[in-house]
Amino acid sequence: MEQQSTKLKRGLSTRHIRFIALGSAIGTGLFYGSASAIQMAGPSVLLAYLIGGVVAYIIMRALGEMSVNNPQSSSFSRYAQDYLGPLAGYITGWTYCFEMLIVAIADVTAFGIYMGVWFPAVPHWVWVLSVVLIIGAINLMNVKVFGELEFWLSFFKVATIIIMIVAGIGIIVWGIGNGGEPTGIHNLWTNGGFFSNGVMGMILSLQLVMFAYGGVEIIGITAGEAQEPKKSIPRAINSVPWRILVFYVGTLFVIMSIYPWDQVGINGSPFVLTFQHMGITTAAGILNFVVITASLSAINSDVFGVGRMLHGMAEQGHAPKMFTRISKHGIPWVTVVIMMLALLVAVYLNYIMPGKVFLVIASLATFATVWVWIMILFSQIAFRRGLKREEVDALAFPLRGGVATSVFGIIFLLFIIGLIGYFPDTRVSLYVGVIWMVLLLIGYMIKKKCQRQ
Repeated sequence: MEQQSTKLKRGLSTRHIRFIALGSAIGTGLFYGSASAIQMAGPSVLLAYLIGGVVAYIIMRALGEMSVNNPQSSSFSRYAQDYLGPLAGYITGWTYCFEMLIVAIADVTAFGIYMGVWFPAVPHWVWVLSVVLIIGAINLMNVKVFGELEFWLSFFKVATIIIMIVAGIGIIVWGIGNGGEPTGIHNLWTNGGFFSNGVMGMILSLQLVMFAYGGVEIIGITAGEAQEPKKSIPRAINSVPWRILVFYVGTLFVIMSIYPWDQVGINGSPFVLTFQHMGITTAAGILNFVVITASLSAINSDVFGVGRMLHGMAEQGHAPKMFTRISKHGIPWVTVVIMMLALLVAVYLNYIMPGKVFLVIASLATFATVWVWIMILFSQIAFRRGLKREEVDALAFPLRGGVATSVFGIIFLLFIIGLIGYFPDTRVSLYVGVIWMVLLLIGYMIKKKCQRQ
């Protein structure tokens, strides 16, 4: 199974990468989690998603600048090492892997729950085991198989959302499914105004909004296996603004125009309510199928991302050397198998751990996401400062505004960390985050000591 080569194969086309980028941030958080942000901010959550989207785009452009200049499978971990030092690369890489493992645990568990809706007699663990083995097998095949599966899963998610938006506009403008009476958009300001919970409500919702964008950074990891990274990466990243406008702002605009914002999430998923309003009585079943594909897509991306990150870290000397082993298909098979085993153990722990303990661990994913984004921006700043003026002018895909834009992004993300600490329910993630960083520092010092000996 193993080859002498430790190099990954470039098998992802522009079409694959564009849809990986398109589907990476469209998951269960949008289908079910958007209700929490709406309840917190009211209609002004639209503004929160726009603001958050601008920062997400800044992060993507900063990562894109480095990825196009130097495509690497370990992406931001490698850039952190090259431009900030070995310790930064070590902490960033392992933090991302832990973040993705936690997210994957949630996605795998969610898949079992969703399948249980249709097959209540089948034990939950059967579905969990099945999806881990199936996704693991897919990730052990040629990278084109992964790209093709991710393309179709993302395509289905995107198509469903577009259908809902178009149908929603039909309800708003022509009253389709509403007895011919258009609903209009007055619900955006008639129930307490656009800032129903004040400007502070919109600000407090930003932490939920930013977490919803988590996952967009996977586009950087695909650079190491892109057939034409200098073309495909810019095209995929430049699709981010319209993707945010359509799939986040557009979706929530339609939902809150049809329903008063204070009713969204009370009687079920906003998506289910919209489909039911269209007269589709099987809305719950349709949505369940959509969310199953969303969770499959998320698990697929999680396994891919962690596998490539661990492979790159092993090349840097930050992970066991065995992680560099490549199959005849050009796949880092050892890291994929490790991820599968970790998921099986983690899912078992999820069954036996009390809910509050698991919540503490899961909340670290929010902290880890913001940490990785901050390190991407710091890396871009260090990268730019190491270039001469003529080298900056020659960059193929530069971040507009350069260092100043990255500094703005860092300040905003530090503000998000402050918001996480503001809430008692999420404050614990900061404490856990500090503990995680201390453990990584200890691990790094032990590693360096062993290397010297």
